[in-house]
Amino acid sequence: MIDLTLDPPKLIDTVSVGKQPSGMAINRAGDLALIANRNDNSISVVKITGKSVKLIDTVSMGEQVSHVAITSDGKRPVAAKFPGHKAALLAINGDKVTYDKQDVTVGWWPYNLDITPDGKLLLTADNGLSGSSDGNIDTVTVVDLEANPPRVIDKVVVGDGPEGFAISPDGRMAVAVILRGSNADKTAFFYNRNGSVVALKIDGKKVTRTNEVVVEGLPEGLVFSDDGKYLYVGNYLDSDVTILQVVGDQLVDTGKRMSLPGHPAAMRGRAH
Repeated sequence: MIDLTLDPPKLIDTVSVGKQPSGMAINRAGDLALIANRNDNSISVVKITGKSVKLIDTVSMGEQVSHVAITSDGKRPVAAKFPGHKAALLAINGDKVTYDKQDVTVGWWPYNLDITPDGKLLLTADNGLSGSSDGNIDTVTVVDLEANPPRVIDKVVVGDGPEGFAISPDGRMAVAVILRGSNADKTAFFYNRNGSVVALKIDGKKVTRTNEVVVEGLPEGLVFSDDGKYLYVGNYLDSDVTILQVVGDQLVDTGKRMSLPGHPAAMRGRAH
């Protein structure tokens, strides 16, 4: 836990959770965090009270989970069951998190996922090959969370190896980061020096692909600006950030880059 009110910011606490914590979500109220522990097959529940954080529970998921997201009302978390090709539906009641083993089968290897701000749709980035690209086309799965029970209503083709994924603050756009062979051996038939990002327009429960922009080597993390007008993409191999502008329902490369002192692997923005 890092206190951002101090100048400079200072590490003030640490919390032990499960093995290989990989994905995290904080509810909109800012008083509860969920951590997906990949090698522990569990989700840690952390209570946030002011500047105090405390592990209060661990929820067994039965298999690996790579990421977790929470609906804006703070009542429904969804976890990505990475090797099981499923999205697990959980519930929050106060500080109690429960999992009744209700899953939705999505695409192959859902690495990341996100929920629209209105809580109506879940979108999963189906990586296709356990964190790598393989030359085959992969998808983003669209799940209707309003349906009873929730169900897959569409799959949108995005490219080879979607990994990073985010939905804009207004819920009108989703973006999938495409590995595109940029982490493959240079002799592979599907190798490309640079990855890309694919924009998806969200109109109610209809999700359609709009455009694709090539970025740099092995893009992974991405985040929208708070006003949703810009998208920042972290390029792991190039140690920099590509700055894209949101113009209507498409992404436009500004040509600007921001150098970093290390390799960006993940990025996070404001909660929906």
